[in-house]
Amino acid sequence: MARVSRSPRRRAPSPKRAEKLKFIPLGGLGEVGKNMFALEYGDSILVVDCGLMFPDDEMFGIDFVIPDVSYLEERKDKICGIVITHGHEDHIGGLPFIWPKIPAPLYGTKLTLGMVGNKLSEWAPGFKPDYREIKAGEKVEMGPFKVRFIAVCHSVPDGVGLAIETPMGTVVHTGDFKLDPTPIDGRLTDYAAFSEEGRKGVLLLLSDSTNVERSGFTQSEHTLSTTIERLFRLHRSKRIVISAFACNLHRVQQVLDAAARFNRKVVMVGRSMIKNVELARELGYIHADEKVLVDLEDISSVPKGSLVVMTTGSQGEPFSGLVLMSRGEHRVITLTDKDVVALFATPVPGNEKMVSNTINRLFS
Repeated sequence: MARVSRSPRRRAPSPKRAEKLKFIPLGGLGEVGKNMFALEYGDSILVVDCGLMFPDDEMFGIDFVIPDVSYLEERKDKICGIVITHGHEDHIGGLPFIWPKIPAPLYGTKLTLGMVGNKLSEWAPGFKPDYREIKAGEKVEMGPFKVRFIAVCHSVPDGVGLAIETPMGTVVHTGDFKLDPTPIDGRLTDYAAFSEEGRKGVLLLLSDSTNVERSGFTQSEHTLSTTIERLFRLHRSKRIVISAFACNLHRVQQVLDAAARFNRKVVMVGRSMIKNVELARELGYIHADEKVLVDLEDISSVPKGSLVVMTTGSQGEPFSGLVLMSRGEHRVITLTDKDVVALFATPVPGNEKMVSNTINRLFS
């Protein structure tokens, strides 16, 4: 979810005062999910992100909620690019349904575009976008917009914030960020770049504000290693089922490292978990010994006390791995009271009911 604020700094007047810079929110403001907005200046439109929102249990017959892009469809010839800040579902999940309506070049980092490619190949296999890979620190010109990509630390690797220079002034979009001083991959948020933009003057700030109502600060991802270690030590003879976001590759890496230390095998469950881990290994974002990983079809040969199940479903998503297990409907894994289940994700605001329902089924 984003929050909008204006900087008190004065900007130099634009030489073309007749033109207006339009900020067009399409999702993610005042809500969690389907993040998407556009900037329009003259005959050019720049789109940022294209996410979806998962329905709650009371939205019967609805699989996904996506932004209304009718405004963009009517002006699709003006779109000079779609910039994706990172690979979370609420930022890329709408692309298979929306990109065919507004085909424009897709800009993102290597991992982000890889996740987008997986998403489109699954849901819209006939479409081949113009992918344009960027790196943090680069500046790319898109029509009248000059976009500076700024590294940000987040629960999914390779995320970026944006400093978008327009003829009217600079728009800074933080993207989703986490202020982690010791990230797993060592990739820190580039505070210096944001400070530099602030000193130059900002017309509009679009900031991530998810969980802003909570006091305190977010612990480093590294602190989870102690929890994982304790979990494995306390339950040496039991099958351990861990549910996390499929895109939280840092968390997956820590589980894989712990499994190797405790001589356990790890099976990935859930389509998005399997695809994301395969992609991350291929691109070098995850490192795992082949001896640690086991396919779902082969887990019968692994003693339960030597197995870790890494599954989707931490948000209670319908038809995800953990949800199917909680209902006794998974095609391979049947949970018993001898298993240990750990949720390695905090419910996203709006998903609390679905998560609670999953937990209740696990205890029933």
